[in-house]
Amino acid sequence: MQYKVNTPDEYIDAIPQERKEAMQNLRQVILDNLPKGFSEVISYGMIGFVVPHELYPDGYHCDPKLPLPFINIASQKNFIAVYHAGIYADKDLMDWFVGEYPKYVKTKLDMGKSCVRFKKPDQIPLELIGKLATKLSVSEWIEIYETNIKKR
Repeated sequence: MQYKVNTPDEYIDAIPQERKEAMQNLRQVILDNLPKGFSEVISYGMIGFVVPHELYPDGYHCDPKLPLPFINIASQKNFIAVYHAGIYADKDLMDWFVGEYPKYVKTKLDMGKSCVRFKKPDQIPLELIGKLATKLSVSEWIEIYETNIKKR
């Protein structure tokens, strides 16, 4: 679901009450663990953590007016989602995440190319998401993006 909001705080205020705490906790664990340089914004109608134009003037190749996306979190219709562009673009990071996931959660991993879906807000592995957020610096993400995504 997309909410007509301008800030991450407005996004949290707009989502259903039963998801607010989980989304606040998810947002906070990412903010607490994300390397310096990323910015928190509203991106694609979700809370996004991006490489700002000041650090990467080219922006996102699909729409250069947008900053380069890295992580987005969203309250969708039937689940909470974590979209992590790094696990889409870097096979080693994907393999690490898939291998670690069962150590934190008993349920089966529900994942698309970059989207991890959590149908039960109380089963989001915050510690694992925090570790995932630390795995790539801004410069490492830009290099992976330019090598594995932008040139496709």
